[in-house]
Amino acid sequence: MEVTYTYWKADDGWVVGYLDAYPDHLTQGHDLAELEEMLADVYQIRQEEETRLAQKRKSGVLRLKTLA
Repeated sequence: MEVTYTYWKADDGWVVGYLDAYPDHLTQGHDLAELEEMLADVYQIRQEEETRLAQKRKSGVLRLKTLA
């Protein structure tokens, strides 16, 4: 399995990045290999959270009055 990510080298030397599917979850590493380890952890955690939430989510229908 492959997932895409975006990364850059920060001014302080850290390699910073995020999974493209989860851009609000920034992480960092001393080098690209460490960043990829951190991103793999983020992916695993997000998948576990999604599984838990999927078991709790319910759907509903909202009826709105029209302005006529």
